[in-house]
Amino acid sequence: MRTGGVPVLGAGVGFMAVLLTLGGCGGSGSTTATTQAPSTATSTAPAATTASPTPPEDLCTRLVAHWSREVLDQNTYGDYQSMGLSNGQYDILIKVVDAARAEKKQQGAAAADRLIDRQARSGCVRWYRDGGPGEGPWQ
Repeated sequence: MRTGGVPVLGAGVGFMAVLLTLGGCGGSGSTTATTQAPSTATSTAPAATTASPTPPEDLCTRLVAHWSREVLDQNTYGDYQSMGLSNGQYDILIKVVDAARAEKKQQGAAAADRLIDRQARSGCVRWYRDGGPGEGPWQ
């Protein structure tokens, strides 16, 4: 939910985005850096690089895998909104955790960890290939 264009900090993804945005602001508290004259060197400055956005299926995979491990360790499910997940991502998480619990009992924690990575990735790729989130806020 947004209020006046500012992300609500209670949402996991919104909070992470704010932290990432603030991390690039400098914030040293020193005012001398902003009042100094710019450097006269022109040819030695490195070229600016542009970062390409992370594909949505990669972000989905990271979120689902992270929360799948948390849920597996806690043995309980939380609220998908407090995790910063959409309803579709939460559906993937439930399937991944159910499979990981069975794998952990049969093959151990390392096998469950590998399964989480595989199934989170395949579920997110499939979900975004089929269109990803819809128009509803819960999707």
